[in-house]
Amino acid sequence: MAYSRLRRSSDQRKALLRDLVTDLILNGKIETTLAKAKELKRLADKMVTLGKANTLASRRQAAEFIRFEKDEEGKFAIQKLFSEIAPKFANRNGGYTRVIKTGFRRGDAAPLAIIEWVE
Repeated sequence: MAYSRLRRSSDQRKALLRDLVTDLILNGKIETTLAKAKELKRLADKMVTLGKANTLASRRQAAEFIRFEKDEEGKFAIQKLFSEIAPKFANRNGGYTRVIKTGFRRGDAAPLAIIEWVE
């Protein structure tokens, strides 16, 4: 399976992607660079697939990856994934997120994108 290294070591890359997946679950939308958004799309779709399975094993697999953080209402990210996000996609077979290109960052001209859940 090919993936983008994002110019980071493996531990830094894993930490970055864990943070991004958690933030996407909590906020519903993130603005980041295009390369990070494309990598995040793969992982976010995998988390929703685990959420749709809704077994103890899938909860544990998701909990290994998602950070232990709360949203404004006090719900943990893992709870929100399994109770709100995954049921919304119950009759959809993949393609749970969309990446929208938004332009270029001012400082280094990196391509920017917004990643969000599909409604």
